[in-house]
Amino acid sequence: MEKIKSGKTKDVFRLESGHILLKFKDDVTGKDGVFDPGANEVGLSIEGSGDAALRMTGYFFELFKEKGIPTHYVASNIEEKTMEVLPAKVFGQGLECICRYRAVGSFFRRYHSCVEEGTNLDGLVEFTLKDDAAGDPLINQDAMIMLGIASAEEYDLLHKWTREISDLIKEVLAKKGLELYDIKLEFGKDEHGKVMLIDEVSGGNMRVYKGDEYIEPLRLPGLILD
Repeated sequence: MEKIKSGKTKDVFRLESGHILLKFKDDVTGKDGVFDPGANEVGLSIEGSGDAALRMTGYFFELFKEKGIPTHYVASNIEEKTMEVLPAKVFGQGLECICRYRAVGSFFRRYHSCVEEGTNLDGLVEFTLKDDAAGDPLINQDAMIMLGIASAEEYDLLHKWTREISDLIKEVLAKKGLELYDIKLEFGKDEHGKVMLIDEVSGGNMRVYKGDEYIEPLRLPGLILD
């Protein structure tokens, strides 16, 4: 197989079949040694986080398959910490779709003069460009269309699915007594231009609390899957 890139939290390979293999690492995003799913750089390495991310991602992608939600998921191998997926073309150079249920993290830092920390945001959806050098800037609907990143129809679909998928994940967590504060998703298009959920769905791209207690990503599989 051919190595395509080395990402922040996963290495990416192309298989002979044309499919893509993602190898999960134990690195997570953050700053100054503190985990932050909204950060654009690796902040620390947590032993077992790659395994935890893959277990959760496989669980949720299997659930999405049952619900008829298109994804790039094909299969996963927990022992090797790999996931086989369909190739996908990202929006622009990469687009992050964020659903926020509480005012925390970068949202609170941006709007702290307008909102109290922890305020209910009722599933507010934001989009940011995957651009580390620019700090993953926010982008709105008009700019996405003007710059050719997404069509008006694709924007509406991304907004709709970000909210619906996030709500589904929120419901799963709520049944375990957990509250989803925010989550970051990513979408791409298959060879026919069909939009599908890509990347991962794990503790590494969401903030979860139990009451006032923040739940670290490594603990989530034990609370959700066992």
